[in-house]
Amino acid sequence: MNLPTLILASASPRRAELLRQLDVDFEILPSAAEELHHEQMTAGELSQINAYRKARAVSKKHPDSLVMGVDTLVALRTKIFGKPTNMDEARAMLSALQGKTHHVFTGVCLIHLREHKQRMFVEMTEVTFRSLKPAEIEHYISRVNPLDKAGAYGIQEHGDDIVRTISGSFSNVVGLPLERLHDELAAFDVTQVMVAR
Repeated sequence: MNLPTLILASASPRRAELLRQLDVDFEILPSAAEELHHEQMTAGELSQINAYRKARAVSKKHPDSLVMGVDTLVALRTKIFGKPTNMDEARAMLSALQGKTHHVFTGVCLIHLREHKQRMFVEMTEVTFRSLKPAEIEHYISRVNPLDKAGAYGIQEHGDDIVRTISGSFSNVVGLPLERLHDELAAFDVTQVMVAR
């Protein structure tokens, strides 16, 4: 059987690192699709639509490959946080999240255009921040680049400084829900090249 080449339509080094944990061969071709921001949509809906747009853009150029688009968003009740555009916005995001519980949504879309196959899902993890003083926020952003991360933080980088507890998938907060993804990839026979664990 010819296994489909898996393409990760993301420039995120964290997602690539996570995907390598599944021992599956893949290529990286970042998508040029712009991320949408819509006030009438939930973070779960928006993350899936953005994941679809990213995967679709790359799959049009590579119809014989299985393309994976991914989008991660942070939601504090109805307020949605993507990536901050500058350091002041990053500080504002961390200030808003400190001492509270929020949710991290990662939407994933898998498309094999030639075979007319598509699967889309979203995973949610609950994260509770520690109470943070302004000086602690400054210390955190001096150690981590917050501008390429939804919600201005990365749980895998000095996460203990700001996160008190999480409930759900840790890898989902990093940017790729590995547990669910493993099962979804099985529908495309991609797991046949994975190392048995």
